[in-house]
Amino acid sequence: MTYFEGFIVPVPEANKEAYCKSAKDAAPIFQEFGVKRHVEAWDSDVPEGKVTDFRMAVDAQPGEKVVFSWFEYPDKATRDAANVKMQSDERMKAFGASMPFDAKRMIYGGFDPIVEEGTERGAYVDGFVVPVPNGKLDAYKALALKAAKIFREHGALRDVEAVASDVPKGEVTDFYRAVKAEDGETVVFSFLEWPDKATRDEGWKKIMEDERMKPEGDMPFAGQRMFWGGFDPIFDTAKSKEPAHA
Repeated sequence: MTYFEGFIVPVPEANKEAYCKSAKDAAPIFQEFGVKRHVEAWDSDVPEGKVTDFRMAVDAQPGEKVVFSWFEYPDKATRDAANVKMQSDERMKAFGASMPFDAKRMIYGGFDPIVEEGTERGAYVDGFVVPVPNGKLDAYKALALKAAKIFREHGALRDVEAVASDVPKGEVTDFYRAVKAEDGETVVFSFLEWPDKATRDEGWKKIMEDERMKPEGDMPFAGQRMFWGGFDPIFDTAKSKEPAHA
């Protein structure tokens, strides 16, 4: 089963083209190390939250946008070996010296999928980060599986829910702090892929009106600390087209 490495990155809006170029230039190295797919998606419809949100997660500053990104590996062993290689590869050191963003505020980690529905790749992405009590993971998975069928029925191409497996604590930011995780809670990194933003917007209207989405009893996650947003893919190794720099 696929293993996911998830990232949230604060990038100055003026550096978008440089960020795209950096992703494109680094992708062949990542693929050499075992990455099956590499996606970078740019802040498009990212709401401000009262408790948490994508901007708070990386302490985004005025003039910065948020990038939602992930790597897909065939398994965790391949990912772990790749991370070791990246640490010692001279080409990666060169990239690290000229990154067009503040790496200290980037958050990342490894995640095991608990739901992976659909295989088609999309041109618009909804990203989610969710705090889930460890004791409620089974209930969360059951809810996510039910919701995945509804999401796809209303136009989503792919639904991934992946639970923290190897998520480090950071000096400045990390996934746990991003959702203000409490003792006994883990983090779920999740995304929906859609054919385009118009389908996504129409799909969410239908989803919110769907009676099957109404909660039955207590939700198995802390909804007030979950955050989400919409993102435009600017680089995707699964696509043949060049990344958009505009």
